[in-house]
Amino acid sequence: MSSTVDAPRSPVPVVAGIDVATAAVRVVCADARGQVLAEGRAPLPQPVRGAGGHSEQDARTWWPAAAAALRQATGALPGGGREVVAVAVCATSGTLVLASPDGEPVGPALMYDDRRAAGLNAKAQGLGAGRWRALGLTVGPTAALGKLVWYANRAGSGQRVLHTPDLLGHKLTGHPVATDWSHALKTGYDPRAGEWATEVFDAFGVDAGLLPRVQPPGTEAGTVSAGAAAETGLPVGCRVRLGMTDGCAGQIATGAVEPGQFVGVLGTTYVLKGVTRDLVTDPAGALYSHRHPDGWWLPGGASNTGGEALAAVDPARLPGLDAAADARGPASCLNYPLRREGERFPFVSGDARGFVTGTPQDEADGHRAALEGVAFLERLALERVQALGVEVRGPLHAAGGGSRSDLWTRIRATVLGRPLRVAERAETAFGAALLAAAGTLHPDLTAGAAAMTAAGRLVEPVERERAALDESYEKFVAELRARGWLDAG
Repeated sequence: MSSTVDAPRSPVPVVAGIDVATAAVRVVCADARGQVLAEGRAPLPQPVRGAGGHSEQDARTWWPAAAAALRQATGALPGGGREVVAVAVCATSGTLVLASPDGEPVGPALMYDDRRAAGLNAKAQGLGAGRWRALGLTVGPTAALGKLVWYANRAGSGQRVLHTPDLLGHKLTGHPVATDWSHALKTGYDPRAGEWATEVFDAFGVDAGLLPRVQPPGTEAGTVSAGAAAETGLPVGCRVRLGMTDGCAGQIATGAVEPGQFVGVLGTTYVLKGVTRDLVTDPAGALYSHRHPDGWWLPGGASNTGGEALAAVDPARLPGLDAAADARGPASCLNYPLRREGERFPFVSGDARGFVTGTPQDEADGHRAALEGVAFLERLALERVQALGVEVRGPLHAAGGGSRSDLWTRIRATVLGRPLRVAERAETAFGAALLAAAGTLHPDLTAGAAAMTAAGRLVEPVERERAALDESYEKFVAELRARGWLDAG
């Protein structure tokens, strides 16, 4: 009798997401169900910050770090990386570098917080005022638009200005790639009209050839070359798809990808982001929108208030303070825990300052008031979005370090009067993996998010505290109006 030998089973198809953050490159490899099978990480040098608001990083370190993180991740996969079918790169918004025709950095990158082009950005705001108004965008001091103009005045023959993913896309494929309309937004691309703000760049004398092609996030930009495969462990022919900015990638990683879905990210500051079918513009400029990969819109706003409210508290003491604050119930005083000068969302005021009204009865009472104050800002943010005609449906997705506090999440749910769904992996790298999966493992981003993002932990409002927190919220809003920071409603 002849015997047969079973052929080796093909590994389950996997996608890889790359997050180029400020301090490190992170890689996540996930399957079609969203199960993370491997991860990788490699450090980056800290940006060098200097006079005049300069903030630079050695862009020559990006590719070696990305390749190292990919090798770590692909080496941990059952198939050694041959199962990876697509990869996408996401990075910080507004970081640019001048590169040679073969994709090599020419000098350091100007980071997202570099302010040397603030004057150019202020001029660009006036030159394209009508366009920015229609788009609902303000060209801020650190916008990449001014940095592109700054580079254009210094670029040599054949040199190009690249966003971080553009440079890594070139390295992965071996040829120039288009930029995505998410990273291009603050560089002067108008996703509403589907064009660069040419009237602005013409006024600055910028050669149109310096402006890259722009395509939607998730678009296939090429495939992994033999050289890149040897450095990363990715297979030759693996699809390279365009990414999004880190903030947008973190949003879709929560599963908030369809119109009406919003996510509250409680990190150092508070950020509210969501999805709408149509572009929403905010006359106050507190809210602005990226373009969704499927053509919808991603409105969002970032507060100067957030987890920073607890910056003076020893982290080791937080669980005990939470327990004491939970036991005592709603605070007896009001706290607007703004630790900076000025507020930018849900209202815009350079004069805003933190305040406490009343005297906390004890430390737990004061702690509880700070947690409630951030929750009040979140409710005000949602109400502002709804006042602009935006539908917010279902539970609010929750992410960020502050969402790990059970007490804080319950307070937020109670103040909002709606459940919060705490995301399990609200990470930029996982969002990048979702973009890699759209059109590869799944028909589109919506289908990918439904299959790959976990339901998360649902936190319901505490009904017995609703009335007290509603009363405190009304007093909080009245205090903001009395100080002239919030318009009368």
